[in-house]
Amino acid sequence: MKKRVVITGLGVAAPNGVGIAAFTKALKNGESGIRHDAQLQELQFSCQIAGQPQISDAIKSQYFTELELRGFNSTGILYGVIAGIEAWKNAGLSIENNENPDWDSGTIFGSGTSGIDKFRESIYKIDELQVRRLGSTVVAQTMNSGVSAYLGGKLGLGNQVTTNSSACTTGTEAIMMAFDRIQSGHAKRILAGSTGDSGPYIWAGFDALRVCSSKYNDNPEQGSRPMSASAAGFVPGSGAGALIIEELETALERGATIYAEILGGNVNSGGQRGNGSMTAPNSTAVQRCITGAINNAGITANQIDAINGHLTATTKDGLEIENWTKALGRSGADFPYINSLKSMTGHCLSAAGSIESVAAVLQLHEGFIFGNTNCADLHPEITALIDPLKVPLKTINNNPDIIAKASFGFGDVNACIIFKKFQK
Repeated sequence: MKKRVVITGLGVAAPNGVGIAAFTKALKNGESGIRHDAQLQELQFSCQIAGQPQISDAIKSQYFTELELRGFNSTGILYGVIAGIEAWKNAGLSIENNENPDWDSGTIFGSGTSGIDKFRESIYKIDELQVRRLGSTVVAQTMNSGVSAYLGGKLGLGNQVTTNSSACTTGTEAIMMAFDRIQSGHAKRILAGSTGDSGPYIWAGFDALRVCSSKYNDNPEQGSRPMSASAAGFVPGSGAGALIIEELETALERGATIYAEILGGNVNSGGQRGNGSMTAPNSTAVQRCITGAINNAGITANQIDAINGHLTATTKDGLEIENWTKALGRSGADFPYINSLKSMTGHCLSAAGSIESVAAVLQLHEGFIFGNTNCADLHPEITALIDPLKVPLKTINNNPDIIAKASFGFGDVNACIIFKKFQK
């Protein structure tokens, strides 16, 4: 028998809110976390705004010891540990220094890169013949699986401890991997999520590709404009999202709060064939990913109340909406509500799928659909496909039952998950 899989804990370090309480408030009120970035201006980036979690030294000291912070320079691991431990505690789970690991619990925590600033720092030391001054944690901070390794040690996890990496689908894929592991009975709970480093050495390549917003450097909060006719490219972002994915039976036994149920999902690739490429989606694959997720979840397309899209504020937004209409067989006023968190956070790259999944689950749990900021001028390609009222500009309280969350990434890779309000 396949296990029912639920979400019992949430954690987040987002540009517009560190911690679930602050993040939920920001979602409901349309608060942006996009700010002017002096370093990007100094380095003469075209895009000089970004979304970056605001982490004080006081917050750092809640998650890391003074010794751990000595020589620490990995924002991705920082965000991931903050979000991951918040999710663990939010699920009512304790952190104990037992002799034995927790064999029933693991983590699948994705990352695009790890410790790129630490890596740069290390390269300079090596070039200056200072290898012996690198420090004992340089490997842990710069290996791609650094974030899962840190979380595994802090929480004493004895089940699978790993890091996945699939560009902008990373976080959504991590949740699907956790779902599969729990459903098949290989673990009782998995801390699933993803993280993304901050800074120019992550974002420079995208600026060079000319896919980032450069027209709103003087008005940062207006810079990220998914689905808008005046969208001018995505705003780079960073952070981490985390969810405790758990088998229903165990969650009920320990009296856990259940935020939502995962009905199923799908992960695939367009193989960079047809209209797909390293940077563009194969529409057939996107549609197959969505329909595959619906079939795996055992629902019909008409049961989906809302979509949390990928929707990055590039020229591909209209194509994404078109793919949704074809996959669902729904358009006009029959289309579900749709929103994009990126209007408030920017595009958090490898962290996007997990942060946005946290937002999707919060909407189910608290009965609202957050508004799309900067989208009063909906793109005509989109209005030709769906009713503009399906793109809410302000938060609406309509108690959605099922939300589809999708992510699409470089390399022509796709992931889609179906979340449902929990019912016994």
